[in-house]
Parts: sequence; structure tokens; C-alpha cells
Amino acid sequence: MPGEQRGFGEKMNTIQVISFTLLSVLAANAQVIMPGRCPKPAVQENFDTARYLGTWHESQRLPHAFQKGECSTATYSLKSPGVVGVLNRELLADGTINSISGSAMAKDPSEPAKLLVSFFENSPPAPYWVLSTDYDNYALVYSCTDLGVLHVDFAWILSREPTLPEETIEELHSTLSSIGVRVDKLLSTNQDVVYCSAMSQ
Repeated sequence: MPGEQRGFGEKMNTIQVISFTLLSVLAANAQVIMPGRCPKPAVQENFDTARYLGTWHESQRLPHAFQKGECSTATYSLKSPGVVGVLNRELLADGTINSISGSAMAKDPSEPAKLLVSFFENSPPAPYWVLSTDYDNYALVYSCTDLGVLHVDFAWILSREPTLPEETIEELHSTLSSIGVRVDKLLSTNQDVVYCSAMSQ
């Protein structure tokens, strides 16, 4: 019994060390880390991919390591049947435009709002779930990475125009809060027309 208890204790210590290490690395990158496994929120019913295509402006996002700029946009196009082309662009502090392209597709055609997006050939795709959209004004996108006893949340509030009405943002915040997302951690993206004019050049 003492040996079993010591073995269990060593396993727990190892898990704690791994968890602490992950927390330290992710916290350094300002990721939003939450306890437990990823939630499974409801997504947009009868999602219409064709209506979702086009350009969206980023209004707010949870912080993450792979996005540094402002004036962020996401443009979606139909690459082939069932495959959506993705082009993300942002304006960096030095005035240069950073862009990355990829593709997205639904893993299960019966759940078209649950997309998987890939930007690099040898990296696993990431979930891109459209929780809510009216196609003409706003979209709420959620993604989550499981780390066993923890998970990392990603969320984006998108708009067809550079800005969204405050009441719409509050409604989308309510949706995120209902699944345990820390809306107090959301960052507002600078979409000032003058500041972002370089993006249209």
C-alpha cells in the first residue's frame, strides 16, 4: 500500500508539473486558460456557407499568440465544393500588412457550422465553430483546444462593417458567457477607417 500511494503521489506530482508548465507557457502568450475540458456549445442552425462568404472585420477577440496587429479582416471564398478558402490580414505596428491563407471545411456535412480550419500543411486543423450569425451584420466564432485537465478558449466577434452596435456586442457576450468564456478578457480591435486605410491599398 505505501508503494502504491507513493506511485500515485508521483503521478499526481508529474501531472501538476506538466499542468504548471503548460499554464506558464500559455500565460506568457496571454492565452485564456480555463479548467476542465472544452465546452460543446450549440452552433448556428441551418448554417449557410454561401451566405457566410466574403469579408468580415474583427470587432473583438480573445488574446492569442498568433495575432499581433490591428485592422484585422477575414475573407472567405469558395475554393471547391465543400472547401472554403480563408485569407486573414492584419496591419502591424510598423505599417506592414501580415496575411496568411488557409482552408476550412466541415468534418461532418450534417453540421456545416462546425468547421475545421488549416493554415499549415503538416499541422492539425483547428476547430472553427460559428455559434451565431445573421450573415449581413455579425458572426460569433468559437474555438477550443483541450489540454486534458485544462482548455484554451479562442473567440472572435466579426462584423461586416468596421464597427458593431453595442447592443449586438452585449448579446454576443451573453452567448459566450453562457458557455463559460471570459468575456472580460476580450480585446477590441482597432478598425478606425483612417488608421486602417493601408489595408485597402
